[in-house]
Amino acid sequence: MKLAGILVVLLGLLAVLASAIAVVYVRQQTRLQFVELTRLGVERDDLNVEYGRLQLEQATWADNNRVDQIAREKLGMLAPHPTASVVIRR
Repeated sequence: MKLAGILVVLLGLLAVLASAIAVVYVRQQTRLQFVELTRLGVERDDLNVEYGRLQLEQATWADNNRVDQIAREKLGMLAPHPTASVVIRR
């Protein structure tokens, strides 16, 4: 009977030790994941700022007046005379 009692105590001690190690491991993993989450949040914010800048730049480059000015100055293009336009109707 004495050996069975010692065996139960040792198994209990091993279970408590394994549980303690598992708690430490899980807490460390949680910390690492929180650090990664914070890093990804900062990266997301940086990408959102860059996306806003790119949208503004695209709007600037695609402005109709700017395109018209470049077409006239650099490419020598002109708007067609109204008599040169042909309207096709169904």
